[in-house]
Amino acid sequence: MEPAKIFQGNIQEALNQPWPQTVDAARKIQEQLRSQVIRDDGFSTVQYVAGVDVGFEDNYRITKAAVAVLRYPSLELVERAIARIPTTFPYIPGFLSFREIPALLQALQKLNTIPDLVLCDGQGFAHPRRFGIACHLGVLLDVPAIGVAKSRLIGTHEELAAEKGSWQSLWDKEERVGAILRSRANVKPLYISIGHKISLETAINWVLRCTPKYRLPETTRLADRFASAREG
Repeated sequence: MEPAKIFQGNIQEALNQPWPQTVDAARKIQEQLRSQVIRDDGFSTVQYVAGVDVGFEDNYRITKAAVAVLRYPSLELVERAIARIPTTFPYIPGFLSFREIPALLQALQKLNTIPDLVLCDGQGFAHPRRFGIACHLGVLLDVPAIGVAKSRLIGTHEELAAEKGSWQSLWDKEERVGAILRSRANVKPLYISIGHKISLETAINWVLRCTPKYRLPETTRLADRFASAREG
């Protein structure tokens, strides 16, 4: 089957699943699906990289999801998609994916360009139950995914050098769950963790490849702009 049909089929299957309405139900899904996360590289050639992010409108009543697809290695924007749906899950740390993924799926469904790699604005494996939004989205779509978070949710690390490209492992309960990465010299670091079908070292490498100038990768920087824009 063509990759595009597989991708769209995975989205439709995820949309057809009943979505949890309680924290207990959401936790059970995390515990059920986390064993499906693949922590090794499951891809080769990358032609398109995507960034996903979510904003909110109407006093958080509306969830607005944005997807930006960029050509690699030029990082030229080739497609973007927006979706708005009523917000159905409360803001609870550790359960971000249940608040954001329903809208993201609808935005991803609009794409004509299928990404080879997805960078999520949020955690992946660096999560109390090892199943942040990058893991959740990656497993549902069966695509390589990386968590690129602007703040730490869990873990400890050694002191980080100021130079771009410097990184240290992020540890939780003696398990390496991610990395803290300096994506630009002398600016606040990012917290990188695997989502699905990728190793941590490869994830760090790809985040740096997609971050030529600013603190954030171009993928998530553009997705954030589109999700935050009042129009579009």
